[in-house]
Amino acid sequence: MSERISVTELNSRVKDLFGRTPGLSDIWVVGEISNYKLYSSGHSYFVIKDATSEIRAVMFRSAMGRIDFRPGDSMKVEAYGHLDLYVERGSYQFIVESMRRSGTGDLYLQYEALKKKLEAEGLFSSERKRRLPVYPRTIGVVTSRTGAVIHDIITTTGRLFPVDILLAPAQVQGEGAAASIVKGIELLNRVGVDVIIVGRGGGSLEDLWAFNEEPVVRAIVASKVPVISSVGHETDFTLADFAADVRAPTPTGAAQLAVRDKAEIYRQLNDMDLRLNKALTSVLERMRYRFEALDSKLSPRKALEMVEMQGYRLDELTSRAAMCVREKVSRMHTRFASVEKRPEPALKAEILRMKSVCGTMFGRVDPAMAKVIERVKASEGRISARLDALSPYSVLDRGYSFVTDTDGNAVTSVKGLEAGSVVTIRMRDGKAETKVVNKEEFE
Repeated sequence: MSERISVTELNSRVKDLFGRTPGLSDIWVVGEISNYKLYSSGHSYFVIKDATSEIRAVMFRSAMGRIDFRPGDSMKVEAYGHLDLYVERGSYQFIVESMRRSGTGDLYLQYEALKKKLEAEGLFSSERKRRLPVYPRTIGVVTSRTGAVIHDIITTTGRLFPVDILLAPAQVQGEGAAASIVKGIELLNRVGVDVIIVGRGGGSLEDLWAFNEEPVVRAIVASKVPVISSVGHETDFTLADFAADVRAPTPTGAAQLAVRDKAEIYRQLNDMDLRLNKALTSVLERMRYRFEALDSKLSPRKALEMVEMQGYRLDELTSRAAMCVREKVSRMHTRFASVEKRPEPALKAEILRMKSVCGTMFGRVDPAMAKVIERVKASEGRISARLDALSPYSVLDRGYSFVTDTDGNAVTSVKGLEAGSVVTIRMRDGKAETKVVNKEEFE
């Protein structure tokens, strides 16, 4: 009769069998590490593989202390240990007790070789990188239809600055993934978007390998619009990252780079509005000051004051000149009176001498007076020219008019007028009285 046992019993027997079989313990397994993960407990879990097969492996914390390097993806190693079965899951794994390096993985070598080739062509040069548009209207995304990438991008852009999202679904892992990514980039360029995000979630070097293939790199470089690369985790770097115009550490980071925060835009607009109002206020104040200065110069009352002041100066100069002449004549009369009291001979001699002196004096006075009068006339001409230039009546010759109220005061603002007010409009060749029908104030 066949034996009936539970699943746990069966897995336990297989586990014991692994332990008693000589060829499954104390062995060295040669392969390449993939999907390496180190947990906070100190245990590490990974896959050891070769060209055709792979096996799950675990290295406990105690064994990690026996090696002098840190394992990682694509590293070729020789792992010493034994085969064991995990009873609860019924899966077997290789328990690594020690490890030593044996070389670099084939994929990593391919990665480095292609990187050097494309870098030599200038595909990774910072000079060819383009700036992202400040306000994109449509963002194209090349990624998996069902992955978390598209969800994160839609959520982030919706929160920051809603834009149109155009998804080009692509296979991001496995055979044919590179061709699918290239088609997505080319499709979005034909449709017309402002910026493209190419990305996927994290994974091993094998999982991200499609973004290390040459066709994908060249499609990113050939894109007509800027490309943001968001592949893997922040510590993962693919050739697509080097070729893209901008690299984002995560899909959320890619969305934050693609659009601006609307709150920040509002702050900038408010700041610009305040600065503009301040500048306009300053300009208006300067213009008002200049207009008031010009108005004071063109005021008829001010012009009349200047004319009167120049007339006063002219009168003063005339009075001084007349007083000077009178003083000279008075002194001459005094000397003549004194001479008349002298004896006859002396009188004649003195008269002759005084005539000579008087002739000399009057000869000096006349030219001096002529010069004074000439200077006064020249000054008066200059003052008259300046007054003509400042006079509001000279402005009338150029087609302007001058408005005064019933008292003859200049009207410079509509604020002092009301409907029905009578004003006088003075023009070049006359004046006219008119009544205000309506008024409109400008802001």
